Amino acid sequence: MCTTAADAARGQSWAGSPGWAPEPLGPDQLRSPAGLAKAVCVLLGAAAVADVLSIAAEIHSRMLLADGLDDGFLAVDDHELTLADNMTGTAGVLQLLTFVATAVVFLVWLHRVRRNAEVFDPSAHTLRPGWAIGGWFVPVGNLWLPYRVMSGVWSASAPLDGLGHRSFVPRGLLNAWWAALVADQLVSRGVTRYYANAETGDEMVRGLDMLAATDALDLGAAVLAILVVRRVTAMQSRRAELGAFPAVPRPLQAH
Repeated sequence: MCTTAADAARGQSWAGSPGWAPEPLGPDQLRSPAGLAKAVCVLLGAAAVADVLSIAAEIHSRMLLADGLDDGFLAVDDHELTLADNMTGTAGVLQLLTFVATAVVFLVWLHRVRRNAEVFDPSAHTLRPGWAIGGWFVPVGNLWLPYRVMSGVWSASAPLDGLGHRSFVPRGLLNAWWAALVADQLVSRGVTRYYANAETGDEMVRGLDMLAATDALDLGAAVLAILVVRRVTAMQSRRAELGAFPAVPRPLQAH
């Protein structure tokens, strides 16, 4: 009972008591991801806004070029075309800036929740905490290594039942986010290359259509990422408030 009370007290401190330093539990130390989660969600929202602006600029350029096509020949006012190009370029710069800022803060958040997850349930992981950052920079491997890290965090952060066993949390949201992210990365490379090599007016119009569709996919991935960050942070905060960690291994079932 004393141990349970002490764990609960640590959980209450997690909720916002300043100056709280958790006791080391194994090699890791619990730290609240709530502040980082808020920052990540704000930056993801900014990235989503940049995607919307990019889609609008691409649609404007597409309509301008399509209206100027006449039997395969392109006749567009140079001033209007330059303005449209500047709008598209500015939106692209905003996308790049928000992407870099979001990526940095997201990796810090992911590393923190991964270390917390080690405390909640060390058996849920197949990769060390460092892979929460390193996995994103492995060529080809970054298509599944970060997902393995997130999968372990998702499982370890799941609520506990009355016996202290880790419960199952459906992974539909996690899987949808990762599928959208991978699809966006794979499609965007080919689409960007196609548009850069476009020579005719028809090819440029088609390329702008594909760029707008890719940005829409990126927008969807950003929205799903916000939901994932909020869900994981909420699960870890709840686990810390209850104070029952690490999870109790389930007994082997007799066959």
